[in-house]
Amino acid sequence: MHIRLINPNTSAAMTASIGAAAQRIAAPATRLTAVNPADGPESIESHFDDAIAAVGVCEEILRGERDGVDAYIIACFGDPGLNAARELTRAPVIGIAQAAFHMASLVSTRFSVVTTLRRTVILAEHLLSQYGCATLCASVRATDIPVLALEHNPSACAAQLIDQAQHARDHDGAGAIVLGCGGMAGFAADMQAALGIPVIDGVSAAVKLAEAAVGLGLHTSKHGDLATPLPKSFTGRFAHFSRSA
Repeated sequence: MHIRLINPNTSAAMTASIGAAAQRIAAPATRLTAVNPADGPESIESHFDDAIAAVGVCEEILRGERDGVDAYIIACFGDPGLNAARELTRAPVIGIAQAAFHMASLVSTRFSVVTTLRRTVILAEHLLSQYGCATLCASVRATDIPVLALEHNPSACAAQLIDQAQHARDHDGAGAIVLGCGGMAGFAADMQAALGIPVIDGVSAAVKLAEAAVGLGLHTSKHGDLATPLPKSFTGRFAHFSRSA
């Protein structure tokens, strides 16, 4: 099967890092390609960044359709453009936040999210509510690490992540930790060894869920709101999204 991992920001270095983490967990027969849009924010840390990045995600989905991709992963914890992407394809589209929350619920009754900037705590809480997982989450803890710092100073970032995860385990009652950024994909194994509880990286969780969905012959439902968008014209910079009947 061919899985395409879409990093919605424009950092090629982060795309390579996330892609390598995904490849390590993928089955030997899985072909995995990692891409990022040419245009958009270099990191996604706000509602505005999320909205702009969603356009690039949709463009990458359309490219993937021409390449015959079997499943897609949106490798940003905000899951930007997730349902819009699902409208554009019959292939499964997995967001890493949704994947991580559900995977954590399979191995613990209460989990905590450890994320980047303090402002993204609210974004994570919105996603938890949207996905029906709010009652399963003990806390959302911020490290105040900017997303791109995960690439530039990983040792210092790892210490901060472990510190917040320990607080979640010891004081919030968390039985598992969800890492709240795609750029944290390489930290999970060492954190799990240090903490002694499951640590879920959404990228890895999404890879295994995508493989399972394809293996089960599942596709994105085209009944209801995820049906293919109605044909219409788009103008200006979005003219390439125009669809004929």
